[in-house]
Amino acid sequence: MYEQFKVRAEGVSADVHRFATKDAALNFIIQFLKDEGLAEAPQAHALWADCPFLDGLDRRALGEIAGLKFTVTQELAATARFGISQMQWALADTGTLVQDSSVIQQRLVSSLPTIHLALVPTGGILADMPTLLTRLHPKDSAYIAMITGPSRTADIERVLTIGVHGPERLIIVFCDELGGTN
Repeated sequence: MYEQFKVRAEGVSADVHRFATKDAALNFIIQFLKDEGLAEAPQAHALWADCPFLDGLDRRALGEIAGLKFTVTQELAATARFGISQMQWALADTGTLVQDSSVIQQRLVSSLPTIHLALVPTGGILADMPTLLTRLHPKDSAYIAMITGPSRTADIERVLTIGVHGPERLIIVFCDELGGTN
């Protein structure tokens, strides 16, 4: 199902990557941030919302990377270039990411920065929405986020515009070692 998801997500302008281990995924993320201009300045810093991916990692060492922050506020998110969050599921038939976003920090880092890096357990890839609804019931979650590609709209004179209502870029990082709910 990974290949089907990848084709669908790339079809709506997302970048999709897959790694076997957390270490490999982390190395990719850090290198990506640096290559894209991570710095200790507004419009250049990254916010990483608390998530299971961070369990067991040395956050203090990661916090020494200039511009990488783990304290998420609305003010910091509004001026961040990068937002990093973890999604629980990915729907193969549409290339859609799904997250229980009841915790506001998850919403802030996935919607306000210019670039959203979404971490996904490879085992969280599901075939479609009906399969998701066997695992998640909307009544059990205060806020369910579904993300398909970067933000786009064509409501301004029917001209397609990217990034008006959210991130201009979506980088999806699958990690086999995270397991999942499959």
